[in-house]
Amino acid sequence: MIRLRTPLSEKDIKPLKIGDKVSVSGKIYTARDAAHKKLIGLIMAGRPLPIDVKGQVIFYCGPSPARPGAVTGSAGPTTSSRMDRFTAPLLKAGIKATIGKGKRGKEAVSAMKKHKAVYLAATGGAGALLSKRIKRARVAAYPELGPEAIYELEVENFPAIVANDMKGNDIFKRK
Repeated sequence: MIRLRTPLSEKDIKPLKIGDKVSVSGKIYTARDAAHKKLIGLIMAGRPLPIDVKGQVIFYCGPSPARPGAVTGSAGPTTSSRMDRFTAPLLKAGIKATIGKGKRGKEAVSAMKKHKAVYLAATGGAGALLSKRIKRARVAAYPELGPEAIYELEVENFPAIVANDMKGNDIFKRK
């Protein structure tokens, strides 16, 4: 198990290879389709983003509401390929890793190689289990989006597998 702590640097992720098991600790951000559209709109307009993305991780997730006494509800990954069209500008802005489920398209994998970033796969259907790794959660941007708002999560030993490394290798194409 390779332990990663955010924010990430190129040095942190350079040795990662597809299939490596990692645990992420520190601050990460959630973002789904609606939040991505807003972020890309700001990037295209040359305006500042509402969160500092340098060295950060985006978790493709919209956590469900927390039960009384819980930090968050279920927090499982959503299908990553839906975010492929938004990936390159966010990596260029400084994101170093994304977390989701399923394979990524050729465009996203190329962007990871170009901008020296990685994609980490989390287990789909395990949102209740993954939520136990979240120690704090707060809305960081776009509260009007409800569960699709950008949440800042403080995670401890959040488990994932390297699905795409910064060299362009793809676990879903491994023979």
